[in-house]
Amino acid sequence: MMIVELIDGDDFRNKLVGLGVLIPEGACPETCARMARRKYLETDVPDLESTIAELMAHTDVMLPSVRRAIEAHLLPAFELPRSS
Repeated sequence: MMIVELIDGDDFRNKLVGLGVLIPEGACPETCARMARRKYLETDVPDLESTIAELMAHTDVMLPSVRRAIEAHLLPAFELPRSS
């Protein structure tokens, strides 16, 4: 039997915190995505786009709440102009 590690809200939060986004402990995926979007649009977050692309390559092992948060808040943000 093969055991697969799911990408859950904690994994998502930890990835974003590792990129320098300040997110409170225990924040839901929706809050994590909103906070990452805001920081990305205001000041940039190096490697955010590549990290999200990497996560989205594994939607088969991603919890639906994480996928929905990324699709609703981060993917559209990558198409918007950012502050300089």
